[in-house]
Amino acid sequence: MRFKLIVVFVEDEKTDLVLKTAREYGATGATVITNARGEGMQRPRTFLGLTLETQRDVVLMLVEEHLSRIILEAIAKAAHFDDSPGTGIAFQIDVEDAVGVRHQVEKLVPLIEEEI
Repeated sequence: MRFKLIVVFVEDEKTDLVLKTAREYGATGATVITNARGEGMQRPRTFLGLTLETQRDVVLMLVEEHLSRIILEAIAKAAHFDDSPGTGIAFQIDVEDAVGVRHQVEKLVPLIEEEI
């Protein structure tokens, strides 16, 4: 079984929505790194040296490759990534090898057989 790593940078108030949506579309788990800071095309607004931008979270999900694009698109739609600039971004990376995922493989095999 082959995997992809989905990396999501999202406003912290949308993290739970991203996690819920990913699970609905086949993700079996995630790691959330809180309080990340990012900067897009425009510099962040400040007031007396304090940044006024919302905090971001980084969500990492190792997902089966046949489900990865479906999950990626569902997350983007649910969190309105393409509708509102600065809401968040998500992308996927090929994973060459992974260990410690046997329990995920057992759960995913029936799902993937339906998809293929």
